[in-house]
Amino acid sequence: RSSDLSSGINAEWPLRPGDYGRIVLTTDNVLHSAERVQNTPSRADGINYEDERDIKIIGCELIQASGLLLQLPQVAMATAQILFHRFYLVKSLVIHNYEHQAMAAIFLAAKIEEHPRRIRDVINCFHHIKQVKEKKAPSPLDFTGTLYVKQKNDVIKAERRLLKVSCLPAFNIPKIPRLCFAK
Repeated sequence: RSSDLSSGINAEWPLRPGDYGRIVLTTDNVLHSAERVQNTPSRADGINYEDERDIKIIGCELIQASGLLLQLPQVAMATAQILFHRFYLVKSLVIHNYEHQAMAAIFLAAKIEEHPRRIRDVINCFHHIKQVKEKKAPSPLDFTGTLYVKQKNDVIKAERRLLKVSCLPAFNIPKIPRLCFAK
């Protein structure tokens, strides 16, 4: 191989000494086509471009604000925003609540980036952001109440959907029935 490079036979070889660690962004290496980005399931369900964009911006702002409150590194917040956007490339905003998906995205991204947070902390953080936005006096969520239990279940379901859509290998493990043996 080195003789091919030095003789110029393989001049199209993409790597040269010193090229490692270089990121090349061009229109040739995008993940999704412009057609796929323009024709999302949300658009098929009747949401126009501006409304879809605004909802996604609000979701990303929620992720950013919650990441700051949870003291996560910026890379975890960016990962959550990417997961959030990729989810809505294949699923509709009409069917899936953007707040639940934002909670699931920050919860999952914190685990992916090795800065895990408890689901209780994520839910309480979003509850706090909502109270501040509505100009209410911030108070912690009752963790024994039905509202918390419902939100926890919704976030867990949203995380599973996010994993399924993201095609992460951990989710593709088949469920094996477990047998319990009693003595």
